Amino acid sequence: MRNLPQEIIENQIYEIRNLKVMLDSDLAKLYEVETKRINEAVKNNPEKFPEDFYFELTQSESENLKSKISTSSWGGRRKAVKVFTEQGVYMLATVLKSQVATDVTINIMRTFTKLREFALTYKDIVIELKNLKENLKLTQNQTSENSQHIKTAFEILSQILEDTKNTEEKVMGFRHKP
Repeated sequence: MRNLPQEIIENQIYEIRNLKVMLDSDLAKLYEVETKRINEAVKNNPEKFPEDFYFELTQSESENLKSKISTSSWGGRRKAVKVFTEQGVYMLATVLKSQVATDVTINIMRTFTKLREFALTYKDIVIELKNLKENLKLTQNQTSENSQHIKTAFEILSQILEDTKNTEEKVMGFRHKP
């Protein structure tokens, strides 16, 4: 089985329209096919690619993405860039039917799962900090209790910083739209 480093896949996952997606051209490179083969697969199997599995970027989205990934403005594409959600990536593997597509898709699915786990972990920590903040507001007159809450907050933040140091090589690759 072909094993891709997770960082390669992470760096090819973008956040567009509040969705984590991959570009058709990036998928084509990973699947070792031409981009037009990806687009043909979608065109020839429309029932397998509903609009929540893939979509075409608008011109402004394409330009915004181009500036983020520093691609050349020379040459270019004649057709709109297609992007695929996690489900769309999986469906591509089923229609491309190659061993490379299967192996790469397995790696991509594992990466999407890790990104979800990462997001959920930090969402839980943010919720904890919000709860702590509310508790501090309710107990403003109780100094010793406030001190304990502040100490707990710093312990949580220290844990986050320590976790970040330990996983510095595994920085998540999706990008947030400014």
